[in-house]
Amino acid sequence: MDELIKALAPVFAAGLGIQQLGEILSPLVDKVSPNYKKVILGLVSLTLALVLAFQFDLHVLNLLLKLNADKHASLDAMVTGLIISGGTEGVNSILKFLKYKKEDVKNEAAAKTSANANAAHAPAVPVPTEAALTEMNKK
Repeated sequence: MDELIKALAPVFAAGLGIQQLGEILSPLVDKVSPNYKKVILGLVSLTLALVLAFQFDLHVLNLLLKLNADKHASLDAMVTGLIISGGTEGVNSILKFLKYKKEDVKNEAAAKTSANANAAHAPAVPVPTEAALTEMNKK
């Protein structure tokens, strides 16, 4: 899990950089075209994110799904570019998902361990013999 977070650090840094660039460009775009501000900033972010993803071989899907990197490299870089263009929110969403998944796995393992421990520590209950059952039925 820690290695995955380290591998996502460049994607997070790229997203943070793009988010900051959007903050800087926002007042300038307001002066040029306030009606299309969101579209312009989105296209600038996406273009820069795709350039970063392809140029620096950033591949989020390969990290998460252990895909064949050569076979799906272009698609992976495009998805990574989309994630980066969302700023820090994209990577934060991935990290939250991984945290929830880790907790799920931990809870499942704890449930299995406690179930096995309870079964191992269960007291041995004597099973009555057929003769004992016959005697009990007579009474």
